[in-house]
Amino acid sequence: MSAPEGTQPGVGGLLTRAAATWPEHPAVLETGTGRGLTYREADAAAQALARRLVAAGVGPGDRVALRLPTSVDFVVAFFGALRAGAVVVPLSPQVPGPELEKLLAHSGAKVVVQRDAEDDLPDGVSVVTSGGDPDGGGEPADAGRSGEDIAVISYTSGTTGPPRGVMLSHRALLANLEQISALEGALEQDDRVLITIPLFHVYGLGPGLLQATAVGATAVLSERFEAQRTLDDCAEHRVTSITGVPTMYGEFAAFGADELRRGLATVRRMTSGAAPLHPKVLTAIREATGLDVYEGYGLTECAPVVTSTLVTGYPKPGSVGRPLPGIELRLVDSDGTDQAVPLDPDDVDDVFEAEGETGLVSIRGANLFSGYWPDGDHGPDDEGWFRTGDVGYLDTDGDLHLVDRANDLIIVNGFNVFPREVEEVIGQLAEVAEAAVVGVVDERSGEAVKAVVVPAAGASLSEQQVVDHCAAHLAGYKVPHLVEFAESLPHSATGKLRRVRLR
Repeated sequence: MSAPEGTQPGVGGLLTRAAATWPEHPAVLETGTGRGLTYREADAAAQALARRLVAAGVGPGDRVALRLPTSVDFVVAFFGALRAGAVVVPLSPQVPGPELEKLLAHSGAKVVVQRDAEDDLPDGVSVVTSGGDPDGGGEPADAGRSGEDIAVISYTSGTTGPPRGVMLSHRALLANLEQISALEGALEQDDRVLITIPLFHVYGLGPGLLQATAVGATAVLSERFEAQRTLDDCAEHRVTSITGVPTMYGEFAAFGADELRRGLATVRRMTSGAAPLHPKVLTAIREATGLDVYEGYGLTECAPVVTSTLVTGYPKPGSVGRPLPGIELRLVDSDGTDQAVPLDPDDVDDVFEAEGETGLVSIRGANLFSGYWPDGDHGPDDEGWFRTGDVGYLDTDGDLHLVDRANDLIIVNGFNVFPREVEEVIGQLAEVAEAAVVGVVDERSGEAVKAVVVPAAGASLSEQQVVDHCAAHLAGYKVPHLVEFAESLPHSATGKLRRVRLR
């Protein structure tokens, strides 16, 4: 069954169209194993997995969780689940058991696609293993979901505590691809795109995999980033475009100019997102290779890209650029009213940040999410605007500069960490009287998690005990990088913890 006549195909249709248009062109390639599929092979493998999911009882609208690394298996499972009519719930393959159980319960996923059938899962949740025979025959599976149907539930810790499932419709994901494609220097069919960002993160999924599939480019998948190996991979696989994060470029910049030029010889475009890119990194890479790194800003709720310096075609240190075509952006006060931002085109002072000229970033566009799972709460308002909670200002060119966040969210390598979740886990230790978690600057990951712990009276507790306990209950990026002990924590007159004092 295909999409009803008169409607646009959904996200799953990207692979269908690519297989029909470029059947023998390489679709995906794993750097570690050399395993790859053409678009025809990827399409057949996705169909085979879709049939297995349908046989396992998956129907339109059912949630299917993916616990797979950045790999060919993830790509096949993602498109296969969409073909079966499912809502895809991408999860880290390393997520610890207690957190996995909470996410599966919250999403209502009854089927998990993973590599190992033996992994323990909660009662009532079944496993479909990745892989299998892509030419197994049988009727094609295509539930034809599209438009406002939800395609992906992407989990991110928000301002009201975990878990928060961002509902991304087929409309939102496809709209952002169209917005990205309108930029100068966007991906083309002969590009080979390095994706070493996890595909379970919307940044790796949307601007990485889906954008490559939409234009018939080759996605070069690297399960984990290691600077020297990744440079070697870029040279070996003739990578032309890199979708990256500041951590990657910071480690690239530490190499000598000759090594950078060798590794990036075929690269024509590099983009960075998820955290600020230090100007010295941008300069170092440009001086070594002549290549610029273009920064952008996005959120899971925006599917995900909002702004980019690709809009103007030139990087500007400290700026994340301007809104993509089709996206409106304004700064508002905390009550949602417009914040007047004076723009004087004759002012030679390009950047200003005087008090009162910053505001909360508010966004409107077809790429916005449908609210949080399961009720659609806290989505765009009646006029289509979504207030992000990020604080920024516009310079006289109209380029956005992010100043701070209006909440306590910590961003580690582009992954959101909500302090209360980590504090609750630390509080499970009998030796802990109170704990507070804040973000601290980290050159490698942008931010790192720091825990300040007040031990219980007479208790003996080490930093390693706190870290080990968190590692057993939380994803790796949420585990404190630093642990300090204190006799007390700062509180307001009403007893509210004041994290800002700790920062």
